[in-house]
Amino acid sequence: GCREGGGDMADSGKAEGLGGLALLGLVPGAPSCPHGPALLFVKTSQGREEGRRFYACSACRDRKDCKFFQWEDEKVSEARLAAREEYNRNHQPFFTHSQNVERYKNFVLLPLPKRRFCQECQQLLLPAEWEKHSDHQFLCNVSTAQLQSPSQLLYPLENKKTNAQYLFTDRSCQFLLDVIIDLGFRRVLSVGTPRLHEIIQSKASREEDFRVRSLLLDIDFRYSQFYTEDEFCHYNMFNHYFFGGEAARETCRKFLCQDNGQRVIMVTDPPFGGLVEALASSFKKLMAMWKETEKEGHNNQEMPTFWIFPYFFESRILEFFPTFNMMDYQVDYDNHALYKHGKTGRRQSPVRIFTNLTPSMIVLPVEEGYRFCAVCQRYVSSGNQHCEICNSCTSKDGRRWKHCVLCKKCVKPSWFHCSHCNRCALPSHACEKTDAGCFVCGQAGHKRSACPSLSRA
Repeated sequence: GCREGGGDMADSGKAEGLGGLALLGLVPGAPSCPHGPALLFVKTSQGREEGRRFYACSACRDRKDCKFFQWEDEKVSEARLAAREEYNRNHQPFFTHSQNVERYKNFVLLPLPKRRFCQECQQLLLPAEWEKHSDHQFLCNVSTAQLQSPSQLLYPLENKKTNAQYLFTDRSCQFLLDVIIDLGFRRVLSVGTPRLHEIIQSKASREEDFRVRSLLLDIDFRYSQFYTEDEFCHYNMFNHYFFGGEAARETCRKFLCQDNGQRVIMVTDPPFGGLVEALASSFKKLMAMWKETEKEGHNNQEMPTFWIFPYFFESRILEFFPTFNMMDYQVDYDNHALYKHGKTGRRQSPVRIFTNLTPSMIVLPVEEGYRFCAVCQRYVSSGNQHCEICNSCTSKDGRRWKHCVLCKKCVKPSWFHCSHCNRCALPSHACEKTDAGCFVCGQAGHKRSACPSLSRA
């Protein structure tokens, strides 16, 4: 079962004792919170039979961010259902997307000195609204360039588990775009990648011969202030929920099927605290949407995809997408203290690109130290030496790994073979209880609180 998410959700609904959590997924008729249909989970305890099932918010793994919780077998009174609907309604954005589009048109017509953005409300202000925001901090003279880079105008929502808006650096963004263009893609479904979307949008508005188009699907509704309904859909990637209903779903479907669905790629950068299983389920639904639009041709193909995620989730991702491979390219982020390019050792970014495209097609920049391995037929980082025994370039983190004859595989340079555990580990590891396995990633040798898959910041 799915062991991620256990870190926080185990506290949901006063569930007793320590145990893992399994995600049962989206079920028909599930109750909804402000983030769309809730997901069904079951509490699991080692050595005991399955626990009680409950619904929790798909997007927020911390009850402080969304307090929705309901036992599956709970009878909910009419009054409580009505109160919940009222609550969900009240927690929707103040303006609709089409209202925001109208407001934007009016905003752009204003002379520069009258263009104000309220930093507290994260909202473009029209002169008639200044009074209401008079005691707030705001930016004046908002330029066209700023409007074309909303990800720099808006505060990043740095709640790691829900939004985790760590934004690509220009270097990573430019690299992704270059690869997309070199491979001949003309349309990009940008799922939770606002910075990639805006660089495509602004290039398209400036350069007449720039042919790439992008559609942004994102849970951050603030972007609806800057993009039309054809450029942005308010979307929750944990439950494949389009907040704009059928019309938004249709926008996405149409975008995927232009030019017979050819040359479209999905690029997605989910929050790293998110449940891999829930994400994979949504991405499969987006892929199915693309497939439905096919006239003929590549019937058994998957929609080309770049899923950007830390390398230590490799086995989880391959579980759901066996056709994917992990690239060595290190993706880094502007506003992330640790995930910066060019640092060495543990400070290198652990974020990689997982893709179903042929690895040899993805050329990594030689000037950043990547080289082509003729045996593996892919580009690898300079420290990633080809192991003759494994017959592959085995390093995952950019450092040179070493082969352990007893484990019959390559391991991190800092690991040593422990005769007690009969496996490689850090010299400082604790030998006892290594078979229990971590509740988050299922790997042995560390406790949930020390799981590397949770240490994003």
